[in-house]
Amino acid sequence: MSDRYDLVVLGGGTAGLVSAFIAAGVGARVALIERERTGGDCLWTGCVPSKSLIATAHLAHRMRHADRVGLTPIEPQVDFTRVMDRVHATIAEIEPHDSPARLRAAGVEVIEADGRFTDAGTLEADGRRLRFSAAIVATGSQPSTPPIPGLGGDDVFTTDDIWHLRRLPARLIILGGGPVGCELGQAFARLGANVTIVELADRLLLKEEPDAGALVAKRLTADGIDVRLGTRAIELRRPDRAPKHLIVEDGDGRRQIEFDAILVVAGRRPRTDGAGLQAAGVQLDKRGAVVVDQRLRTSVPRIYAAGDVTASMPFTHVAAHHARVASINALLGMRRTIDQTIPWVTFTDPEVARVGLTEAQARARHGDRAIIARSDYATLDRAITEGENDGFALLVADPKRRLVGATIAGPGAGEVIAELTAHIKAGNRIDAVSTTVHAYPTLAEGPSRAADEHLRERYAAARYRAAVRPVLAVRRALAMRGHG
Repeated sequence: MSDRYDLVVLGGGTAGLVSAFIAAGVGARVALIERERTGGDCLWTGCVPSKSLIATAHLAHRMRHADRVGLTPIEPQVDFTRVMDRVHATIAEIEPHDSPARLRAAGVEVIEADGRFTDAGTLEADGRRLRFSAAIVATGSQPSTPPIPGLGGDDVFTTDDIWHLRRLPARLIILGGGPVGCELGQAFARLGANVTIVELADRLLLKEEPDAGALVAKRLTADGIDVRLGTRAIELRRPDRAPKHLIVEDGDGRRQIEFDAILVVAGRRPRTDGAGLQAAGVQLDKRGAVVVDQRLRTSVPRIYAAGDVTASMPFTHVAAHHARVASINALLGMRRTIDQTIPWVTFTDPEVARVGLTEAQARARHGDRAIIARSDYATLDRAITEGENDGFALLVADPKRRLVGATIAGPGAGEVIAELTAHIKAGNRIDAVSTTVHAYPTLAEGPSRAADEHLRERYAAARYRAAVRPVLAVRRALAMRGHG
């Protein structure tokens, strides 16, 4: 068999899988090289297991607070082993969609081995030399571990190995108050763990609207989580005759937090070591990420990169989008570019979803001419009927009233953000969110009410009232004449 391919894909996560399926679908000769298991972080250690755990934890929380909807609350009996069995069963149910068998059935040659570039046109895997017309690097990312003395051992976890737990840690410290730290911290707390979140910044969810981070912090605290902001982890200690503990430092000095397990969620770094990218001439940045242009081309014209390895937004849907751009460009010489209108969701309770600019970013760009519209879920009928009316919708528009950003913090935020993403992508004005008819009662009315409020304020302004007043006077006069 010839070892020359139209496309060789290095990495079997989301970006690699989508690229390979697209290539096979258009009739290309394609090989995918994956040294561990296809499916990547999303299937095995990220989206699928975390959202499964969150679903169980959310139901446990609803049972405890059933009085919000007129039922008798009950304390659920949490068997953590069964919970984790359900997590792994969910992975097993989804795994066939990402399996080598499905890839091979689609016409992809799957090579289950390490792969590395030997030059700009050749990859070596399983003792074979694969020559290619084009290649896509899709090796993903891996958890970062901060240099904290004592941070190691079988009681310290990352998202790569936390899913092997069979017993719920009584005391769990989470290092990092970003999306994953907040999601998993809330889930473990609702399943019965005593959780402490240690975050160096002065607020949670640093990339989101401050009010969204404050809302999530409030809810985490209500769930019994000890949220330590502005706090630095200094050292782990495991003395022989005292409980093991983490030394932390904040504005009031040093103190210790006892723990049974620690989960480190301090970011991720691109996985490029050992891939032979230097031998191929592929440029990396100081983080080790593959440098790409808007078409996802690397410094080598026939080699592209997609997904986390580019150190762009670390989301599965971004990896899939990259794959759709990179695969067509690599195979057919197209000039497609990546879309900059990307939504994302933090799956806490309440959810936080965002697309485009925050209020602060819009103010930095447009000053006082930026348009901000907000509605609170305290008065949103559907949220009230669900007993989940903590949250808000915030819309951001430029001086020409074009929608350029949105944040939803509330129930169903991840579903609601899709409409706003479409409006931004289409270049629509904020008015379009108001004039689009939304079914009642739905959570999608949240952003619509924010836009309604903006229009009310706009048309109530003195200049509009002054312009409308003579028009109304003329219409009144005509009406009187008609009745005369």
